Amino acid sequence: MAVTVKIPTPLRKLTNGETSVNADGDTIAAIVEALETAFPGMRERLIDESGDLRHFVNIYLNGEDVRYLDGLNSAVGDKDELSIVPAVAGGLK
Repeated sequence: MAVTVKIPTPLRKLTNGETSVNADGDTIAAIVEALETAFPGMRERLIDESGDLRHFVNIYLNGEDVRYLDGLNSAVGDKDELSIVPAVAGGLK
């Protein structure tokens, strides 16, 4: 299954500047592994040492935060779209 993955600016150095890439897999975890194979270093930027999605990274499946779906086990289908979005911190002082 081909899934389109939107790559944020901070990770584009891994994808040779590509803003989106295609990856095959039937779950978010499988997509992350496919991204790691194609773009070494991607997994460590998305997944922490315990195998969970890093706190400062959000992944959206067709606009839905995967944390509110089935996390990394969320099923993906052909032509779905994943967006990797770094969390933004800040505010007024």
